[in-house]
Amino acid sequence: MSNTSLGTSLTLKDIAREAGVSLATVDRVLHDRPGVRSETVRRVKDAIERHKFRPFVAAAELARGRMLRFAVIMPHGSNVFMQQIITHIGDMSGWLSTRRTTVETIIADVFNPTALTATLEALIGRYDGLAVVALDHPSVRAAIDDLVAHGTHVVTLVSDVPSSRRQHYVGVDNIAAGRTAGTLVGRLVGPRTGRIGIIAGSQALRDHAERIFGFNQVMTEEYPDLEVLGVIEGRDDDVISEDLTARLLARYPDLIGLYNVGAGTPGVANAISKAGREKDLVFIGHDLTAYTRRYLIRGVMDAVISQDAGHEARSAIRLLLALARNDQILEEQEKIRIDIIMRDNLP
Repeated sequence: MSNTSLGTSLTLKDIAREAGVSLATVDRVLHDRPGVRSETVRRVKDAIERHKFRPFVAAAELARGRMLRFAVIMPHGSNVFMQQIITHIGDMSGWLSTRRTTVETIIADVFNPTALTATLEALIGRYDGLAVVALDHPSVRAAIDDLVAHGTHVVTLVSDVPSSRRQHYVGVDNIAAGRTAGTLVGRLVGPRTGRIGIIAGSQALRDHAERIFGFNQVMTEEYPDLEVLGVIEGRDDDVISEDLTARLLARYPDLIGLYNVGAGTPGVANAISKAGREKDLVFIGHDLTAYTRRYLIRGVMDAVISQDAGHEARSAIRLLLALARNDQILEEQEKIRIDIIMRDNLP
């Protein structure tokens, strides 16, 4: 079922009755099938628009005997935080089964717009809802829009594509997260002068781009005596990130601060340790994992800007269920907060 703006429950039969057509005609209009006069198409669409009717949800409710099928598109590689999200979603399987819902995890190259677009396009018509760690790229936006147009509910996870037709974003305010990192680096560096390095997975990922923007805002406004170097991209890969960090440390002996925007933290930490820079280099990163916990305890990292992987996993699935059932979304419940974790307040 779906609700009108007045709160009255409507069905496809109600829309057919109001438009003066059969159920079969409504179905043909909804799926853009031929054989319906333009005037009839207009009447059906007017009735749908007048009542803010959700036809694909209504169709699902009419077929409520079938299972709801969701998929979560996650990046390949060794990103521990993403693995935590996958694990938390797996832990929900029993809860989901009582709601006649299944969730499949699909691994994709989210750093490659062509590959991610192909993955999304192949899923059109196969799932009731998708949660996707998305690259903000025109072809990815178009693929998301096509999925929504064909009746698939889409939420973005961790990294957003705000100009797409996705229905919700699950994640922190990444500009605020980047500003937090900038404040931490600036305050922890203290009166020293020198250079600050930034390592990102990819600036094409919206979450990484927004964090860098927020970080640079603070550094420019509040710490103009610190020189921020250009961003280098490690694709969230431990090996690549270690090599890039080692080169950065060798080239700039006056490097006094380092901000790792995404994953690849084990590689960055290894390079810092091998260079003997644990004590004098301020190192800020993201996400509390077994690795970052150890680096905090050892003093390799100074602080971690954390978001709750379990909350994000549960929120993504709750949102997809609410969208598929046309249920109310509790915005406050789905808000993901930013936590600052240091050695002294490790949970």
